[in-house]
Amino acid sequence: MNAAFSRTWEHAVVTGGAGFVGSHLCTALLDAGAAVTCVDDLSTGRPENMSGLRGRPGFAFVRASVCEPITVDRPPDLVLHFASPASPADYLRLPVHTMETGSLGTRNALALAHASGARFLLASTSEVYGDPQQHPQNERYWGNVNPVGPRSVYDEAKRFGEALTTAQADAHGTDTGIVRVFNTYGPRMRGYDGRAVPTFVRQALAGEPLTVTGDGRQTRSLCYVDDTVRGILAAAAHGLRGPVNIGNPTEITMLELARLVIELTGSTSEIRFVERPTDDPAVRCPDITLARDKLEWEPGVTAEEGLRRTIAWFRDQGDLIGS
Repeated sequence: MNAAFSRTWEHAVVTGGAGFVGSHLCTALLDAGAAVTCVDDLSTGRPENMSGLRGRPGFAFVRASVCEPITVDRPPDLVLHFASPASPADYLRLPVHTMETGSLGTRNALALAHASGARFLLASTSEVYGDPQQHPQNERYWGNVNPVGPRSVYDEAKRFGEALTTAQADAHGTDTGIVRVFNTYGPRMRGYDGRAVPTFVRQALAGEPLTVTGDGRQTRSLCYVDDTVRGILAAAAHGLRGPVNIGNPTEITMLELARLVIELTGSTSEIRFVERPTDDPAVRCPDITLARDKLEWEPGVTAEEGLRRTIAWFRDQGDLIGS
């Protein structure tokens, strides 16, 4: 039995709900019968991601920064804290904001959940493992993170968020959980957000060279967004404190990914190798034993099928592909 909706929510607050994953969470919760309040300052989220949500019964949007106390019309019974710049292009552009969202934002989201007696779920990330020396990565691994490197604003914001969430549960008894989300892709990604899938798809559809960093042998484990959302909601419903990895354990090299995107788009693009970013992880692959055992969850969408759906969505965007 899939546990994703074995627990019924009346009112969920999704911080960062205008973002890529957050907007898909809002949709899934509404489809399951919950009222949803999306809290987002639109610093990286997009109004277009809410186009299918506005006007739906039970949906409300509050434009606000989570770095200030969060105010909603009625107490929630679920708080999903997904507010944060998540792509390299965003967190490198907004370094202090990223750190504040992970610290002040997490504190304020926890305060809302505690005051309401709500279940709280923190969106952490595989980036807490840094450039891992353990492969694949399980939840007991402490990671290999450069605390002052260019990626540190995101990595350390999430690591702090995990520590604060754990302290809140221990000190005040708040019902909390932590999910470590691995590389997720799908519709509603931005073409210029700096992550591999949207970058490669945008370049291939435009007939531009696909820019593969380094020699392309570094790996990622790509999880289609629908699978990720199922895993997140399963963790929320289960009550597991975590952290728990939510990701696809099937690895792919960046060079293999680029070639697959070219094949699936029918593009004539070539591949161009460019400099690899500082502290770019060499490998990334989740051990999802805990998610399988406790949540009865595992991904079901193959890379080829997920990429086909993503490419189709990008084609439909037309002139909006780079927005």
